[in-house]
Amino acid sequence: MKEETIERRSFLKYAATAAIGTDLLVCATTPQTAKAGAGEGAKLRKALQFGMLPRDLSNADKFKLARKCGFEGIEGAPMKDLDAAVELGKLAREAGTPIHSIVYGGWGAPFSSPDPEVIEKGLEGMETALRSAKALGADTVLLVPANLNEDVGYGDAYKRSQKHIRTLLPLAKELKIVIAVENVWNKFLLSPLEFARYVDEFDSPWLKAYFDVGNVIVYGYAQDWIRTLGKRIVKIHLKDFKRKGYQWTNLLEGDVNWKQVRLALDEIGYDGFLTPELRGGDEAYLTDLSGRIDKIIMM
Repeated sequence: MKEETIERRSFLKYAATAAIGTDLLVCATTPQTAKAGAGEGAKLRKALQFGMLPRDLSNADKFKLARKCGFEGIEGAPMKDLDAAVELGKLAREAGTPIHSIVYGGWGAPFSSPDPEVIEKGLEGMETALRSAKALGADTVLLVPANLNEDVGYGDAYKRSQKHIRTLLPLAKELKIVIAVENVWNKFLLSPLEFARYVDEFDSPWLKAYFDVGNVIVYGYAQDWIRTLGKRIVKIHLKDFKRKGYQWTNLLEGDVNWKQVRLALDEIGYDGFLTPELRGGDEAYLTDLSGRIDKIIMM
């Protein structure tokens, strides 16, 4: 058996343990105790991706518009100019919309690649992202941990990605920035049990899960993933998806069971931002989007 192959018995043992832990969590936190009133149990704050704001506005006015529309935070992108990042972070805080995280991604230089040059590029990109997050005042960097294709097998992707991400953890600890791996359509981490195991194997407070609600709707149920991942979740992306027709929709217009998602967030005591990952728009669009998230929070 190849070294990189995940041992079946080990996985089944872990899955059983995680399942028991999840059952205990659900039993210990009933709907009555988790949510005596709207907003109790989970502390939810609305954020917006910086790229969703109108491009014709100054940076200061973008942040002011986000606050006017009811958002309390911003998700940004890496910046090589750290002095400019410091200034941008200051503008965001002054407007009442601090930058809470940044999206590095990782599609262009995945840590699952067998090519040393690709890995070097990925490591440099993540180091820049971590330092950028510190300068902006964010506490998290989103990372797509691997990308499978015809030439990269699942076991290889699992082993390689963990190996390379581990080399970044000392810097993450030094800067006090969490690396948050996200579930995306990359043919990787296809179940909540595996996602939980992947995170746990790092055994580090600087490696957490960035959970995307809409990304699991095709092959699972978001509330189940939330309950299984539990405290491993450090950030949440909001999207909605309609199985019939296989299409993305605006929030509350797809097949995500938002009431159950909201209950699950209460059960795990999630304390953090909800950031929609949708197209941008003008003030009217963003105000409507803010209202949709309010409806989810009040469920």
